[in-house]
Amino acid sequence: MGVRHWKTGRRILAVMLAGCMLLSSAGCGGSSQAGSENAGAQEEPEGAGREGQSGSGDEGQDGMQEEGQAGSENGASDGAQDGMAGGNKAGEATEEITDVTDTIPLNVIDDSYRTYYEVFVYSFCDSDGDGIGDLQGLISKLDYINDGDDSTDTDLGCNGIWLMPVNPSPTYHKYDVMDYYDIDAAYGTMEDFQELLAACERRGIKVIMDLVLNHSSSQNPWFMEACDYLRELGDGEPDVSECPSFAYYHFSKEKGAGCYAVEGTDWYYEAQFYSEMPDLNLDSEALRTEIEKIAGFWLDLGVGGFRLDAVKEFYTGNPKANIEFLSWFTGVVKERKEDAYLVGEAWLGISDYAQYYESGIDSLFNFAFADKGGIISKVVNGSPASRYGAESAALQETFGQYNENYIDAPFYTNHDMGRSAGYYAGENSEKQTKFAGAMNLLMSGSAFLYYGEELGMKGAGKDENKRAPMYWSKDAEKEGMCAGPPDMDAFEMKFDSLEEQEQESDSIYHYYKKVIRIRNQNPEIARGEVTYLEELSGDSFCVLRKQWEDSEIMLIFHTGEGTEELDLKNLTLNGAEISEKSIRGTLETGEEKVVVTGQKAVMPSYSILVLK
Repeated sequence: MGVRHWKTGRRILAVMLAGCMLLSSAGCGGSSQAGSENAGAQEEPEGAGREGQSGSGDEGQDGMQEEGQAGSENGASDGAQDGMAGGNKAGEATEEITDVTDTIPLNVIDDSYRTYYEVFVYSFCDSDGDGIGDLQGLISKLDYINDGDDSTDTDLGCNGIWLMPVNPSPTYHKYDVMDYYDIDAAYGTMEDFQELLAACERRGIKVIMDLVLNHSSSQNPWFMEACDYLRELGDGEPDVSECPSFAYYHFSKEKGAGCYAVEGTDWYYEAQFYSEMPDLNLDSEALRTEIEKIAGFWLDLGVGGFRLDAVKEFYTGNPKANIEFLSWFTGVVKERKEDAYLVGEAWLGISDYAQYYESGIDSLFNFAFADKGGIISKVVNGSPASRYGAESAALQETFGQYNENYIDAPFYTNHDMGRSAGYYAGENSEKQTKFAGAMNLLMSGSAFLYYGEELGMKGAGKDENKRAPMYWSKDAEKEGMCAGPPDMDAFEMKFDSLEEQEQESDSIYHYYKKVIRIRNQNPEIARGEVTYLEELSGDSFCVLRKQWEDSEIMLIFHTGEGTEELDLKNLTLNGAEISEKSIRGTLETGEEKVVVTGQKAVMPSYSILVLK
């Protein structure tokens, strides 16, 4: 029996069992205990993660990517066990019922709290056989991200897409824009883009675009026109009325730090990232008018908002000016489209990027929890589990003091970081890879998932390696497969491709799907006010309560390597004592299941219990 039919059959069984329990709890053999297998703050190094620089952004995975595959644990993806109050062992056929998450309807709210899937179009799906991903390829894979049908469980369940830059650019990464009003020809046409937006709207997916305002390409007509003007000017003084684009950049006759010569003149231009990425002069009123037109152009087409690149570099070394510009831009966008969503990239320590919320921007990426040096990875690698809880609760004051309406933007990895499969080595590496992904997706705010993390893709070192082709198949010649960025190193993946993982109920893929499903079933997870239960937390346990409106949910994370018991006595949730009936979902990374019996939770290594 195929996976789809097997799960459908289990849903039918779930409905029958649920009805039976309503009529007679004794007649259905006990409680619906779930037991499914499924589901730091750091300074950016100078030049790290920046496009176009030789050797930029190396993460140095210390060889861990190659290790730990042999010891990965297996566990049934949807084989949840009954309440086991009588001490029955997991796996007895008489106790097996459907996973509780299969019986709970989705509750996806159309607001700014979403689960975003970051797509690098170049490496995602190729529709025309040229080896480069394109918009038609992405359209063909939308059902993988979200098919728009709540009755199915064959999609990931993400309801947002962050598109890395799609504007015309001379580079593979496209963070140097030549034309802010068009689509790169390698990706398709404006008609393709409009088709993508329409297809996403039908599925309830909000699309946000990467908008690069810190710099443009040196091949942007604005810059070329300004340089030509300076060459023709000779010893004369520039007049912006003759060449408005002269004011769009930082030109000077003095060579400062990060400046390069305008060929054929005695002028220099500022380009802090790379010589072919001249910095834009955001003080220019004419340029701000142009930026307002650019934002309006894409918003009017149906884009749901923007991811703003390198916001701390708008005015390098001047946070106050950066925040002022962000405030201006946020006002411009919100006036045009009130529900547009803005998220900014400020790769700084948490106390520094928190200040950027003063601008009124919706979200800032939460770098404190991301990357191999962030809180999530540190906890999974042995730091006390309590740190995750304490830091999660502290975010509310850290960010809220600047903007009470902030929406956190947790992410675990992105295109500038080594893939998370390389953060863990040894026999528990697959368990840890899964568990860490759940820690990210169960955070409050709009969570972001980098394409391929749900497969445990690997990639480290230079930026091209971090943007390897989506691992649809092990057959590189299979339809839709991309060739990857130029100069990408040849390396093998650590875990199977989607083709295999779709058929493996205990795969990383199915685990991620379940985590997102639980997130979509329980709006308290993304929107709830966090209370950290310090008295129940410690080295291997972290307990969080989240309250949204009049509903509470509790998340219990167990990071220990062995099975441990947690006493839930005297705890109440939504006005009732906790019991087996409180279970909203369980996420296991191995064969052993989470068990709640009486007022105790027995939790195997790297497992999560969701109560409501």
